[in-house]
Amino acid sequence: MHFQILLVFVMAEFSGVSPHSSPFTPHDMKFLPLVLIALIALIQYPLWFGKGSWLRVLEVDRQLIAKKADNAKLIARNGAMDAEVRDLKQGFDAIEERARSELGMIKQDETFVQVLVPNVSQVPGKNSPQR
Repeated sequence: MHFQILLVFVMAEFSGVSPHSSPFTPHDMKFLPLVLIALIALIQYPLWFGKGSWLRVLEVDRQLIAKKADNAKLIARNGAMDAEVRDLKQGFDAIEERARSELGMIKQDETFVQVLVPNVSQVPGKNSPQR
């Protein structure tokens, strides 16, 4: 910027034109604000719509927050699975519980008792149509 001002003064000294006079006419000056606005718009375009724009940054931030939430859930799940694996390796209680609940196994010398609860719709007399 300072170099341009210095250049104008130097050119004015050698050309004999006063440095305060403008080489542009008032008619040319009407377009100066339009040119400046166009330059500002060109400078701002990449900021708003380019590859590293604010809109893209906001979208990536939203994706980051979602991924962090997913990772937190997965870390909790992995911790529970790790505890279960350690329990299965070290103790027989977890193995016994799994065998009973998932496989329906019972210990030796145990008696298996299954209580069936009748459905209300299957009990005779309660919901049967009256004749």
